[in-house]
Amino acid sequence: MRIQVSRTGGFAGIERRAEIDTSGRPDAAEWHALAEAALDKGHAEPSTGVPDGFHYEITVDGRTVHCADPHLTEAQRALITRVLKEGA
Repeated sequence: MRIQVSRTGGFAGIERRAEIDTSGRPDAAEWHALAEAALDKGHAEPSTGVPDGFHYEITVDGRTVHCADPHLTEAQRALITRVLKEGA
């Protein structure tokens, strides 16, 4: 499973992208469950957040959803944090 996260917005408006490929990872099942939960509550179109807040695009194996601060689910926040931290 390939998980991609793109973060835009914020005060500086700097875009950040990261990607994780779960193939062969010992924690792949955990990533899959988290990704499915994050996609479940995402929006097909970019959602409205707050001024200077972050907007996110999450893509898992070609399926893309959008979400924005401060309206992230726990699963979305956890997935975004992990991908941006561990991804390249």
